[in-house]
Amino acid sequence: MLKILIVDDEVLERTALTKIINRSSMDVIVIGEAPNGRKAIEMAMEGRPDIIFMDIKMPGIDGVQAVKAIKKIDPGIRFIMVSAFNTFEYAKEVMQQGVKEYILKPSRKQDILAALERVSSEILEESKQREEQQNLRQNLDRAVSIAQKEWVSSVLVNQVQDITFDEWGQLLGVEITSGYIMLFSLQPRGMTELSAIEKQNWYLWLKDTLNSVVKKQEMMVGPLTDAQVPVLFLCKKATEKVQFKTNAQAVIDGLNSLFEKKYLDADLRIGVGLPYNHAHELNKSYHEALMALQHLVKTPNRKYLFAVKQGSTELPSQSGVLEIEKKLLEAVRQGDVNQVLFIFESFATMLADDKKIKGSLVKKSFDELFILISRMLHDLGISYERTPAVDESEDIMAIFEKGKAHLLAVVHHVQVWRNNHAKGMLHKAKEYIENHYAASITLELVAEYVELSPYYFSKLFKDRFGMTFIDYVTEIRIKHAKAEMVDPGKSLKEICYSIGYKDPNYFSRVFKKHTGLSPTEFRKVTVG
Repeated sequence: MLKILIVDDEVLERTALTKIINRSSMDVIVIGEAPNGRKAIEMAMEGRPDIIFMDIKMPGIDGVQAVKAIKKIDPGIRFIMVSAFNTFEYAKEVMQQGVKEYILKPSRKQDILAALERVSSEILEESKQREEQQNLRQNLDRAVSIAQKEWVSSVLVNQVQDITFDEWGQLLGVEITSGYIMLFSLQPRGMTELSAIEKQNWYLWLKDTLNSVVKKQEMMVGPLTDAQVPVLFLCKKATEKVQFKTNAQAVIDGLNSLFEKKYLDADLRIGVGLPYNHAHELNKSYHEALMALQHLVKTPNRKYLFAVKQGSTELPSQSGVLEIEKKLLEAVRQGDVNQVLFIFESFATMLADDKKIKGSLVKKSFDELFILISRMLHDLGISYERTPAVDESEDIMAIFEKGKAHLLAVVHHVQVWRNNHAKGMLHKAKEYIENHYAASITLELVAEYVELSPYYFSKLFKDRFGMTFIDYVTEIRIKHAKAEMVDPGKSLKEICYSIGYKDPNYFSRVFKKHTGLSPTEFRKVTVG
């Protein structure tokens, strides 16, 4: 309901205006009357009306002066000027203040209500546009957040194929030359395990705090998995790669300072990987951050650790190892036993051919692989907590056999999940879409409903049904639109809103793209 303030030095004029307005059918109410400009300024400051009927000629502070003063308090307040003086100078002066409505005394009821209707409609339309813009910004922010999370997830499992630093730079409006991963971990003190709510609250705190601490770098926050959060930092200039430690140190110091004030019963540990010039190399940075974080477990007094360049004691053909890990993760995700065995045998053969490899380095490689698998399972929504009991003092072939047995157990678990749980979840998702297609429905919302990560829900949905989530929602909406068009009593605008679209023009474009006909043409052909 819009609030109205009446300002006039004549009591009868104020009373008459108040009666006319309060008795109208419009959604408005008079919240007060002011006898002069000074009182009007005070009441505007306290009541914040939406519209003020302002008399121009008043003793003391006149209407024009009052408008100028109130505009400084709240530029959004609208004015309808009322005066017995029909002079150009008065009209010109109030027009300079943005006032569009001007009615003369004695005012006819229809003139008053017509002016009020015009101003009210303008306010409501602007309010609607602001709400739509806010929703658009929120949806855009949500979409960007999901895209960033998914891209960071793809970095972790070395599946970056379709986007480069140059393309991210174009999206962000800056030149991106390199990037590196920081891995943040929350560790409880003592034996108490962190609850899911505690982890989620820390995740939200971390995202908010990073946004306030990070000044000179672009960043993308990845998903929370087992109290670990990977964050991709993008260097905007070539020189930033050289001084990345300085920039990273500033983030770490700022974050640790704020963390110590908020968390008393937990420790924050941070592993930092090296920067790389190409997006497909970021998986190396993640591995480095992961190993730095694992090393911190052995040095409880340290809170963070920067990775160092790989030495001669590292596993052979690091790029080959990463490529095999990528293929192996995809095979596990698909539940393909034969492919998993074939890839794992290639991995084992490659390591066995190098006589310098020790059990400790093989175990290190397996540790990294199993952490990646654990993260992938978590993102899929698969609960599988078992880990292989690998002892670095064992014979290398014994370590291989334990690793293979663990992989086969994981693949079997994934197969069961894909055949039962995932199928049920996707069916549940389809039912949800079909029941809520008319609402503001998003991929993230439905993924949350079926308890899957948006990234894997999107992939599984397309794998299972052969179309994207958006295409399916559109198909359902168009199907219902066609059914409703049979009723000639329903306007196309009504149908547009009833199936979940807010913009009739956009609905028309989507409908024509899917049917080859505009809604009007389709109705003529089918209904006549």
